[in-house]
Amino acid sequence: MPPVALASMSSGGSSTTAILAALGANAGITLAKFVGAVLTGSSSMLAEAMHSLADTANEALLLLGKRRAAHPPDAVHQFGYGRNRYFYSFVVALVLFTMGSLFAIDEGITKIRRPEELSSPAVAIAILLIAMVLETFSLLTARRESQPLKGRGSWWQFIRTSRNPELPVVLLEDSGALVGLAFAFTGVGLTVLTGDARWDGVGTLAIGILLGVIAVVLIVEMKSLLIGEGATPDEDRAIRSNLVDETHFDRVIHLRTEYLAPDELLIAAKIAVRPGLTIDDVATAIDAAEARVRAAVPAAGVMYLEPDLYRPERP
Repeated sequence: MPPVALASMSSGGSSTTAILAALGANAGITLAKFVGAVLTGSSSMLAEAMHSLADTANEALLLLGKRRAAHPPDAVHQFGYGRNRYFYSFVVALVLFTMGSLFAIDEGITKIRRPEELSSPAVAIAILLIAMVLETFSLLTARRESQPLKGRGSWWQFIRTSRNPELPVVLLEDSGALVGLAFAFTGVGLTVLTGDARWDGVGTLAIGILLGVIAVVLIVEMKSLLIGEGATPDEDRAIRSNLVDETHFDRVIHLRTEYLAPDELLIAAKIAVRPGLTIDDVATAIDAAEARVRAAVPAAGVMYLEPDLYRPERP
């Protein structure tokens, strides 16, 4: 039976499209929010402006990481620079936590303790509605580019298991931005309805807590990728099934995998050789096994296959 190819765990073009869409949307939103914060004095608007500024910086960092990852291997980094994408995505999570979450929490607490009256709340509401439209466009773009990689699993599973660092970052940023805008809209709206400016501070505090939760999720996931994650369970099964055949290799003795980059999987395996094969037979069989694995798992890059004899452990 011919091998069934799995979808690649990453797509450089897809993530670049999503990043550029988010970068354009966030740059415009950031400017509008800062103008709105100055005109209205809303702490929710200021927190959202800092949130969007952090998101804009994050998209620039993701693009920088992709560019640095494209550098060819050299004597010092013989497996290449692909993990730059993981490193810069980890930095993004830290930026989101410090520039976004901590600032908003501090601003929210300050405005709850010392509330200030809003001026021109209609301007703030109009800017927030425009920002919601732009963020929705960015989120839909990220979802569309992620769909081929997501498969049939949930979006949460995609974020937890994807070896592509940029798409989960953009998805969480955009989703968090929309929820944050809803918090800001609610805070400004309640301030207008009740005349109590502390609601604006409450909305700001909620934005800060939300950003903190998103940042922690990203920090945990990006740290795991940066340390090194292996093949997914589906990829592991595909690799094992394609390493063996009916005439040369009858079992995988052990298998180790690790993603060197979102689109390059290192595979090292010891495989059991059937007795009686010549060296030429084994060499040809290894080449064929590598070809089968690469056809089934497109991310398979560097492969080290060691032929051996299977020796069952005796009690």
